[in-house]
Amino acid sequence: MNIKRPQKILFEINNIEKISDLKKYLVQKNDKIENSIIEDCYIENIELYDFDFITVRFKNCQILNSQLEKITFRDVIFENCNFSNTSMQNSSFIRCEFSNCKLSGCDFTESLQNDVIYKDSNAAYSNFSLARLNNVLFEDSILRNTYWQEDILKNVYFDKADMLQAQIFKTSLKNIDLSNSFIDGISISIDDIKGAIINEYQAINLISLIGVKIKS
Repeated sequence: MNIKRPQKILFEINNIEKISDLKKYLVQKNDKIENSIIEDCYIENIELYDFDFITVRFKNCQILNSQLEKITFRDVIFENCNFSNTSMQNSSFIRCEFSNCKLSGCDFTESLQNDVIYKDSNAAYSNFSLARLNNVLFEDSILRNTYWQEDILKNVYFDKADMLQAQIFKTSLKNIDLSNSFIDGISISIDDIKGAIINEYQAINLISLIGVKIKS
């Protein structure tokens, strides 16, 4: 596992810009926020398109029920944030880290994610369809009832992820290790699970995919 972490050096500069009223700040800026800490902001129902966040730390922020589409997040840390029911369609995440975040119901459709870490975060009911994920780690995170369709997954890691009743269609999990994650009730085809790494208990639960039953 060789996932590049967000570039943090600029976060330690004393004169880095700190933003608390993000909504007001966005009115003043054209298309970019760079080298900033966005902290303790609360926003609902905002619409933001074609915008860049470069070397930014979001801390204790709540951005709910919003449209953040075609956004580029590069070298961004999200810490203790809540983005519930927010759309991030067609957005790019490059060297980003979500730590202890709530992402329930988020829409990551057609997103590009390179070198991204989800740690201790809740992304239940999120939609990852048509996304391209490369070097992405889901660690100790909740992915219950997530939806994956026609995704391209390369070097994607699930470490103690809760994938209860996740729905996976036309998305190959070949060479992906699910053995220490919870996948009960997962909806997936034989073709998509073929080549995945699973444990004995998971194999018993998935055997129904080939149309046989185990007699006790």
